[in-house]
Amino acid sequence: MSVEQQLSEASPGRAVAVTIGTFDGVHRGHQSLFRRLREEAEPRGLLTAAIAFRNQPRSVLNPDARVEYITPWPQRKALIQAQGVDCLAALDFTRELSEMRAAEFVALLVERLRMRLLVVGSDFALGHKREGDFPTLTALGEAMGFEVVGLDSEVMDGQPIRSRALRRMIAAGEVGEAAGMLGRPFSLSGVVIEGARRGRDLGFPTANLAPEPNALTPGNGIYVTWAVVGGERMPSVTSIGVRPTFGPGERCVEVYIMDFSGDIYGETVGLEFVSFLREEAAFSTASALVEQMGRDVEDARTALAQGARRRVAG
Repeated sequence: MSVEQQLSEASPGRAVAVTIGTFDGVHRGHQSLFRRLREEAEPRGLLTAAIAFRNQPRSVLNPDARVEYITPWPQRKALIQAQGVDCLAALDFTRELSEMRAAEFVALLVERLRMRLLVVGSDFALGHKREGDFPTLTALGEAMGFEVVGLDSEVMDGQPIRSRALRRMIAAGEVGEAAGMLGRPFSLSGVVIEGARRGRDLGFPTANLAPEPNALTPGNGIYVTWAVVGGERMPSVTSIGVRPTFGPGERCVEVYIMDFSGDIYGETVGLEFVSFLREEAAFSTASALVEQMGRDVEDARTALAQGARRRVAG
């Protein structure tokens, strides 16, 4: 389907205020952008529209690059809709779109969506070779009949909140810090698949998850997590890595759900990452590993209980 068709199908039939992006993570910077979009649209009598690219532009511009998403599209779509936009236009970023000039693209927005206001980050750019920077878009708006409002980046601890920085944090295992930028815990979901059943033999039955394709997973290590099964949120410990005690194997995601014994093979389990617990390690014996796993579970219980108390106190 062409860009023109995708925009036409999403048109709400009234003049709109628009923001544009991939919105990977729908982090606090994105949330601020959506909030400003609503604030600017209301006094002008405009509906709000988000144009979201399902795929990262670099997946097209550099096909050999490994592209991982903080939030795969189904989750990202739901998070964007939760920001209160009236209309969501989901576009596929293609080679054809990458070669479209900035003036041509915004002309389509004016024609197909009846755009009257564009709200973007002050460092935003669109169009061929990113020619449509803020000054260029402002000039195009004056010529085509739409306003442009720029928003400075949200900052946390002196660092701009951006998806690229979040990916680095999560890949490094810094899930607690990433939660600050996201405004919620980093989450990952996957279908429970058959594993080696070693955890059951050790007294800690684990669920092996197959995450969605191209989903970003935290760096190797042991994490304090919440597991969401069938809508129920349960305390858990998650291991990501190659299980070095039994000889390095394929990298996997295993979760031990505390005080739970149900059969969940084939079901989708969501994980909310609370904090990094320790590095992955090889143990000389299975009993040494079991002792450490027991400590991990108790440390995770303590961390989750402390977090719950802080939320109540707050």
